[in-house]
Amino acid sequence: MDQLKENFGYELLRNDVLKDILGKEHDSILYWIGKSLARKYPINTIEELILFFDHANWGTLVREKEKKNIQIFQLTGPWMNKKDSRCYQLEAGFLAQQLESWHNCITGATYTFKKDTVTITVELDVKDSLK
Repeated sequence: MDQLKENFGYELLRNDVLKDILGKEHDSILYWIGKSLARKYPINTIEELILFFDHANWGTLVREKEKKNIQIFQLTGPWMNKKDSRCYQLEAGFLAQQLESWHNCITGATYTFKKDTVTITVELDVKDSLK
């Protein structure tokens, strides 16, 4: 219960206030806010990325798979269960932008939610360089 009390204000803002303010565009705006945050808080390593997620109370991030064109991350947190109705576009946008900066190519991210885990898939278009 202490963990719930500790994050209650954050949860209210994240899950209720933002949905009311942003309305139907909530999910897509959060994705772009995530990308903007990534530009404001550039990260250089996967270890720093994991720490950032922890410090931001976004959950525990683990990179599950890394290939040339795709990276898959698992995100978990104590609030995740059947009643978790939050959108994870903020985190997806943040990851997409960080990897875009690292690999200097266009990226996009999507997520799926199963039980108490969010899987974020970041696709890199290595043929579409930002140079």
